[in-house]
Amino acid sequence: MPSPKILVVEDDTVQQLHICQLLSTIDAEVIVASNGSEGMKKAQEEKPDLIFMDVVMPEVDGFAACRQITQDAATKDIPVVIVSSKNQEADKVWAQLQGAKAVVGKPYEDEEILKQVKELL
Repeated sequence: MPSPKILVVEDDTVQQLHICQLLSTIDAEVIVASNGSEGMKKAQEEKPDLIFMDVVMPEVDGFAACRQITQDAATKDIPVVIVSSKNQEADKVWAQLQGAKAVVGKPYEDEEILKQVKELL
């Protein structure tokens, strides 16, 4: 079985590096984007197996990028996990309405990220 291809859309370089290092422990091929616009473009080009998407980002926020990805015929089947410091129940519901398959709150436990990978792939 080939390694899963996972897109990490995160503008904070420390968070981005941490998630990438964590995903490398499961031999995932990791692609990165630093904002929602770049994330949408890379989702189209790379067709990842899974996307981890931050919410608060420049240009296009994670909710809008998630909605675009999950409504586009070419990328609608790619599961999106929203990773957010917005841990209010309303934000979790909104993320799911935008098409997210799961929401992981920040700060997160590494095990929660790995659990989502296992469940969604």
